[in-house]
Order: sequence, then C-alpha cells, then structure tokens
Amino acid sequence: MTNKYIFIISIFLFSSCGVGFNNSNSNNKINSPSIVILGNVQDGGSPHMGCDKLCCKKLFENPDKDRMVVSLGLVDPIENKSWMIEATPDFPRQTKLLKSYCSFNKKETPDGIFITHAHIGHYIGLMYLGKEAMSSNRVPVYAMTRMKGFLMMNGPWSQLMKMNNIQFKNINKDKAVRLSNQFKITPFLVPHRDEFSETVGYRIKGPLKSALFIPDIDKWSKWNKNIIEEIKKVDYAFIDGTFFNEKEINNRDISQIPHPFVIETMELFKDFSKIEKSKIYFIHLNHTNPLLDENSPESNKVKTAGFNVARPYQIFNL
Repeated sequence: MTNKYIFIISIFLFSSCGVGFNNSNSNNKINSPSIVILGNVQDGGSPHMGCDKLCCKKLFENPDKDRMVVSLGLVDPIENKSWMIEATPDFPRQTKLLKSYCSFNKKETPDGIFITHAHIGHYIGLMYLGKEAMSSNRVPVYAMTRMKGFLMMNGPWSQLMKMNNIQFKNINKDKAVRLSNQFKITPFLVPHRDEFSETVGYRIKGPLKSALFIPDIDKWSKWNKNIIEEIKKVDYAFIDGTFFNEKEINNRDISQIPHPFVIETMELFKDFSKIEKSKIYFIHLNHTNPLLDENSPESNKVKTAGFNVARPYQIFNL
C-alpha cells in the first residue's frame, strides 16, 4: 500500500471517530449532529485590555484571529437548525462562523441562543442584535429566571425585547429543553459569583453522545454535585480551565476571582482511566493561561497527562 493511500485512510479514520479536529478555514460542512467550538477564551479576550505582559504585548501588534471568547455552536443538519451557547464580544464573527458550517442555513442568526450567566463575555454580544447593528427579528434567547429578569429590567437589553429584536424563552434548572429530534439541552445550577443572575452549565444530548459545558464555576468542591460522577455520564466535558495555576495572577486577589485551577482538576482526575480523562477539554482560558499556546510546556503537560484543551473550530459528533 502506498504512502498516499495510507494517508487518505488515516484522515478518514480520524475525521469519522467523533473526536474534535482543527478546521481554521471552516470549509467543511457539518453533516451529522455536532458541537463546534466557536471560542475558548475568558470573557475579557486575548489580548486583554490593560495587559502589558508578554502574553498580550505581541497580540496587540499582531492579533490572532483564532482568539475568540468562549462559545459553543450546535448544528443539526437533519432538521436544518443551529443554536449557539453564549453571546460573546466576538458574536458577529461567531455567528458567521457557525453559519459557514451549515450548508442548509441561509439565516445570519442561529435558531436560539443560550446564556449561562450575567458576566460580561457571556451575554454582551446580544447588543449586535439591536437597532444600531443587525436589528434582528425575534431571535430566541434562552435564559434562567434571574438572567432573563436582568436583561428585561436593564437597558440597553430591555430595548432588544421591546423592539422585538429578541424573544425570551424561559428555562428551568434540571428541566430538559427539546430543540429538535436530535438535540435536547438541560441547564443546571453551579456556584459562581452570582451578582446579577444565577449561573448555569448545560448538558447537551445528541442522538448518540452527550456533552457537559461548564465554562465558569468557583471550585468543584462548592458544587452540590460530584464532578467526577457527572463526567462519567457524558462523552465530552468542556469545563472551566480559566487559570492553569495560581502563579498567573500576581496583581489581583485570586480569592475574588475563584476558579478551579487546571492543575487542581488534573489532580482530581489523576486516577481516571485514559478513556475517562480523554473526555475532558479545558475551556474559558484566561489571557494569561499558557494553554492558549498549543506548543507551550503546559499544553504538552495537559496532553501527556491524558487531558485536552478545547480549540476553536474543533467539531464533536453527537
């Protein structure tokens, strides 16, 4: 067998196994129910305003187009629908990116947007649906009670509702929402600095597989559920990887921005089997997090330990 045919067969096996892959040109259309990573960076983006560290200095001069704030896209090519989780500062580009994966989709907006909580990077993209930008027509926005109330009672978000740019769809903790015959999504509460709204994660179920999405949580020990048991129930887990370790933040009180460090999470799951570890994809990476660099020693450490880092354009078959 020639090297040419070996290469072709290898590509086929890799792309059909359901594991995420990089597709920075987004030329491949999604042909089965899937999740696509639309961003993996913490709310403030990368480069980060006010940061003069090496992690951002060069990026201000030469921006990296792949650095987008955390968001997931859901694509159902069977019923010709798509949804987005989170409305980030990169919302215009991410909606266009999601559309590019959908051969069926003629619309510029998804069939629904799910919000996790009222921290800036997770909902601010809704502003682009307003009259100053797209002036959209009744785009469904799924949110828990406090999150919905926050948007309804405060401008400029309240104007989006009054002008019918969006329409709210209330969701309830631990109650599944059927999106199509292929997808259902279930919100659940997690502890995380709830100044303006509750904070939720989502369990996403497809025809064959399921995924967990928890971009923000204070610490695993503060949750009333056991993260180890929750990950056993799913095939993929996109979980809070904001900080690699405590050394990243030397100019702010780390107790005021609690997150489980990546090294803590890896320690927690150190006795997991290779298969269980491979489910975990760290996401919501702070601009200081060395995991943003695929070639960093820290990225290699995560990979060697059997875990993963969620990267933009990765696709996961459900």
